[in-house]
Amino acid sequence: MQAADHLHKHEHPHDHDHHHAPDALQAWLKTAILLALGAYFIYNIASGNLTNYINQRFAWLSYVAAALFLALGAAGAWDLLRGQGRVQCACEHDHDHQHITWLALAIVALPLVLGTLVPSRPLGSAAINGDISLNAAGANFTSFSADPLQWNVLDWLRAFNSADDPERFNGQEADVIGFVYREATFPEDTFMVARFTISCCVADASAIGLPVVWQNAGDFPQDTWVQVRGVFEVGAFRGDTVPVLHAAGVETVQQPEHPYLYP
Repeated sequence: MQAADHLHKHEHPHDHDHHHAPDALQAWLKTAILLALGAYFIYNIASGNLTNYINQRFAWLSYVAAALFLALGAAGAWDLLRGQGRVQCACEHDHDHQHITWLALAIVALPLVLGTLVPSRPLGSAAINGDISLNAAGANFTSFSADPLQWNVLDWLRAFNSADDPERFNGQEADVIGFVYREATFPEDTFMVARFTISCCVADASAIGLPVVWQNAGDFPQDTWVQVRGVFEVGAFRGDTVPVLHAAGVETVQQPEHPYLYP
């Protein structure tokens, strides 16, 4: 009987050793994921890719997130290297430990995997799918003192929305930058110079644009970034009477450093 008890006492701790390896592996994976997330945030900040995802006003949150991920990852690595990451059993029969699940690790790692595999680029025409607005909803344009040649697509739409008579813009010169957006129903000489606006992040992005008439409109493929100079004339577009930009010149340009506009 004593021999059996002695054998049981020696076998029981051995059973716990089988749990140590997966627990330690999970702890190391968690640490690696936290450090990788911190490095990923730093990469996006340093490369300028951050503005492809969020409004510039909230960039500070990414700095905080990078610091937290790196701090948590470093703390975890320090504990593991000191031997404190192994699961220690304080008793022989109470096994109520709080383990990290593989599902939890997968969920935490998912943003890192998607961010690594999916190239970072701003939204384009594929994200519009016909849902593009000629209105700057919720925006009030209150100042006409600035040079209109410095206005962007959003500024012009705000100005149009605030005006009682769109014909007041007849003959008004404009110089705007955006990407080419075209639908199958557009006339051959017409496209839209488009931009996306975001309030917080790409999840709330909205496409806006100005109709452009240019005799060589077909020379510019979809999503080409262009600078359009011309004058507005009120005309029909998509069933509405709106100011239409009749271009005097259209040329390709590099994508702006900050491709989104912020209401």
